[in-house]
Amino acid sequence: TLTAAAAAATGLPAGIPVVGGGGDQAANAVGTGAVVDGVVALSLGTSGVVFVSNDEPVVEPEGRLHAFCHAVPGKWHLMGVMLSAAGSLRWFRDTLAPGSDFTDLVNAADPIAAGSDGLLFLPYLTGERTPHPDPLARGAFVGLTVRHTRDHMTRAVLEGVAFGLRDSFELMKNAGIAQINQVRISGGGAKSPVWRQILADVFQAELVTVNTAEGAAYGAALLAATGTGAFTTVEEACRAAIQVTGTTTPGAQSASYQALYPLYHDLYPALKPTFHKVA
Repeated sequence: TLTAAAAAATGLPAGIPVVGGGGDQAANAVGTGAVVDGVVALSLGTSGVVFVSNDEPVVEPEGRLHAFCHAVPGKWHLMGVMLSAAGSLRWFRDTLAPGSDFTDLVNAADPIAAGSDGLLFLPYLTGERTPHPDPLARGAFVGLTVRHTRDHMTRAVLEGVAFGLRDSFELMKNAGIAQINQVRISGGGAKSPVWRQILADVFQAELVTVNTAEGAAYGAALLAATGTGAFTTVEEACRAAIQVTGTTTPGAQSASYQALYPLYHDLYPALKPTFHKVA
């Protein structure tokens, strides 16, 4: 509980409960219900975060994933961070389609086939953290031809971000995360059904939205509720307060993305020397 000294310093009443919380992404995972094995929290904001909980500490040997204790007592987590996720789409809109509505821009790219007719995008606009901890990494469109339109470029951005986020999933699997059954998505990018479908297709995983939009703040509230006795465990709090509101499953274009992912994966090592020369 809050001590008299702390109460005097803060102006809060002495004796009120004080409950340990968590970092922003750990609290966001609680706020979306990603607190059990096999369920991933994906935050698709300016940056992109892939977060998975596990019962034992798991370390990615090259340090490309962050390993911490979870906000859930007794659990740990692995976390991958992409620096320019929805930020890549904002850059594209502001630079090449100023004034355009995000929904209109993305929906116009929906009819374009998976792979954007041979156009690939690397989303390293501000360097990168996962899977390449490289501040000199740079963004790129690869495969651009006269037949490509703005809609192709939009879709390539959406796909490039999805491929970049998949890199975190692959690192997690290689580090020992046995199975990913469901991805719980939040953030501004989660509002787009088109982007959600691309993500589900690239990940080959069920993607769901939940009834909470407050993310980390909601997770902090659930931690406080558990700590003050409203719930016995954090998992119980999540079961009581969080419901799935929408589900996106891999569709017909998923197979195409599985063939394209290795091509995307080859681009960074091929271009890294050039990135470092021009940076």
